[in-house]
Amino acid sequence: MKRKKLRGNIRNAFLLILLAVLATMVGFYLQRKENFVNHYIDVTYETVNTEEVYTASMVMVGDALMHMPINRTYQTKSGYDFKGIFKYIKPIVENYDLAYYNQETMLGGSSLGLSGYPQFNSPTEVGEAFVDAGFNLVSLATNHTLDGRYRYSNKAITNSRKFWNSQDGVIAAGSYTSQEERDEVIIKEVNGIKYALLSYTTSTNGLAIPSGQSYLVNKYSEKQVKTDIEKYRDKVDLLMVAMHWGVEYVHYPNNDQKTIAKYLAKNGVDIVIGCHPHVIQPIDMIDDTLVIYSLGNFVSNQDTVAKLTGLMASVNIKKRVYHGETTISFDNIMADLIYTNKKNKYIVYPYTELNNNILSNYKSHYTKFSKYITAYTDKVKMREL
Repeated sequence: MKRKKLRGNIRNAFLLILLAVLATMVGFYLQRKENFVNHYIDVTYETVNTEEVYTASMVMVGDALMHMPINRTYQTKSGYDFKGIFKYIKPIVENYDLAYYNQETMLGGSSLGLSGYPQFNSPTEVGEAFVDAGFNLVSLATNHTLDGRYRYSNKAITNSRKFWNSQDGVIAAGSYTSQEERDEVIIKEVNGIKYALLSYTTSTNGLAIPSGQSYLVNKYSEKQVKTDIEKYRDKVDLLMVAMHWGVEYVHYPNNDQKTIAKYLAKNGVDIVIGCHPHVIQPIDMIDDTLVIYSLGNFVSNQDTVAKLTGLMASVNIKKRVYHGETTISFDNIMADLIYTNKKNKYIVYPYTELNNNILSNYKSHYTKFSKYITAYTDKVKMREL
């Protein structure tokens, strides 16, 4: 009996041990399964949320062509005050993160003596008014950049550069006082988007750039542009190039403009901003590059409706970071027409603010000029009157 009882106790103990082992294995399995499920859920959650999106808004206008009648209109007892020009424009520009314009004439300042066409020198107060209106991107490389050099040595460029260097938060590109200043990499950031502006002109009106002083104005060449792009491309999200190019008073880009635009797009430029023709030209997309061939004049004393009508282009910029890769895209590309009213102190009006007393048959002009802007792509929307 004792032997049978002993055998029974051994069998029961063995069964208990076996059950304990099985329970441990089941528990281990369930824990591994829970860990696996939790890990899978975590990975899935992280994958869904690896996308980061940053946005910024941008507006662009064309040439500040400061003829002497405009200067005289805004002369004060103590200097100049051009803020009246922006009565209807400032409330619009202030809504954008980035705002670009082309300073066609150099701001050498009134101390040097002001001059108009054909060789300009303008008051620095012009720049003050643009900055006050919210502009923070300025192109200085134009066919008039060297105008003051032969009359004032390099003082006009020196004074212009001194003024722009004193403006916080503003990038003024295309004309410099030294090679060191030209070679400085200037990058700014808005809403998580790092950006830079480069500026070039294809012409200096036949005025020679002094030997050893190419920094005075950025003259376009494929070699120089490629070098500059490579210096910036990996450091910024958004790379913009201002181009002074084309034929004056012609509403469509010529072959040289198209060739340059394709070259810039091929080399990684995100936005190409064109000026110089003094009239508007189309907006286009070359692959992923936004190209504005000509913004026309912003303010001038020129003599036709076409030359007094400019383009105010705007765009939403989207930076998308996904799995460590960054892409830039554009949406809501809008085009507004603006008009300089010579009869009323050169105030610049959006066409949406016009009436027939300010500009006779303004709706017909709007229809005509809109066709130029939208001729190359259906991605541009015109602001409705």
